Amino acid sequence: MAIWMTLLATAAQVDAREIESANELGLQVESAFLMDVATGQVLVDINADEALPPASMSKMMTEYIVLEEITNGNLRWDEIVTVGENAATTTRGGSHVFLAQGDKHTVEELFIAMAVGSANDASIALAERIAGTEEAFAQRMNETAKRLGLTTAHFINATGLGRDDMSAKYQPASISGETVMSARDAAMLAYHMLNEHDDFLKYSSIPSYKFRERDKDPLINYNWMLEGNKDVQAFRMYAYEGLDGMKTGHTKAAGYCFTGTAERDGMRLISVVMGAGSQGKRFLETAKLLDYGFNNFEMKTIVQPKSVVETAETIKVKKGVQTSVPIVTQSDVSFLVKRDIEPDIKLLETNLKEPDELVAPLEAATVVGTATYEYTDPEGEKIQKTVNLVTNEEVKKGSWWRLMFRAIKDFFVDLFNGIVGLF
Repeated sequence: MAIWMTLLATAAQVDAREIESANELGLQVESAFLMDVATGQVLVDINADEALPPASMSKMMTEYIVLEEITNGNLRWDEIVTVGENAATTTRGGSHVFLAQGDKHTVEELFIAMAVGSANDASIALAERIAGTEEAFAQRMNETAKRLGLTTAHFINATGLGRDDMSAKYQPASISGETVMSARDAAMLAYHMLNEHDDFLKYSSIPSYKFRERDKDPLINYNWMLEGNKDVQAFRMYAYEGLDGMKTGHTKAAGYCFTGTAERDGMRLISVVMGAGSQGKRFLETAKLLDYGFNNFEMKTIVQPKSVVETAETIKVKKGVQTSVPIVTQSDVSFLVKRDIEPDIKLLETNLKEPDELVAPLEAATVVGTATYEYTDPEGEKIQKTVNLVTNEEVKKGSWWRLMFRAIKDFFVDLFNGIVGLF
């Protein structure tokens, strides 16, 4: 979450520059966004804050809530869900698996149908299992969006369908408008999914899935860019090395949308395109985004975990066996930097707790301050990262006699210094 807040805080600084970079890529979309998962740095931003129809990309929120319910123990993958009227009668104009009222399927089967086949009926069945009604589930989607810091996202159902595409009986009376979401919010949602529920990629990377044994054909993943498609003749031109998620979307209002993620050489990127002109075009534009990221940037670690910071090597401690303790960085500090350019990175500031705040005993790895580093990129934009500083060893409480003699010593030292100061 801290990384994402850093991303939001620096977004205003990078927008203008990154829009220019995006235009240089020749992207033919309404909006686009590219970010690094580990650092939260924004690499491309073109119209990424405009709220647009996301179509089935909104199912990422449905998927997120399902995974949240499973993590919290409120739902099981092997739990049987009975299909209700809403799921069974939803429009057949969109993606679906032809669920009938009274059908019984496991949570996992319905989840895969949603993740692979973008099935609207499966999404509704899961939503009703969790919240009772799809409308109540949509309310939870909006509550979750606020909790995650999504600033433009607004959901009216579990599917991403337009209001007019829903049965009048199940249109949400308590929620106005249509489902919308910005490219930045889609990336933010994907970021939370990856960091909190990384098992999602196990499902989003499934290339095909036979929902029922009796089904003639399996569901084919709408994500043609999956690396697993490199040997599939129909999708070979779109298959992308390292790509294993996440969600496509298409309606007439939305055009063709795609939130993707790929990992190469330990660097994972999230990409979003919205409003592409065709099914294939959204993947070609995504490839431009990801190529730009992987070909032009690399991770640079400037501070390793447990490193000593030059201006903050120790900190004073009261009532300890020793009067000070060595401090080190709690974790690494890394920036995504342009390749083949020596990065301009400096220690900006350190902030340490006051001695009165640190009283023995202290455990090793106690947080006692922070160090902030600043990277100035080749275009002059500044990105800051802050790391915790922690004690490198335990500080035991001093015995009463040790503390007494130390106090006597300090008294006479202070007295002597005071006398010297008179002359």
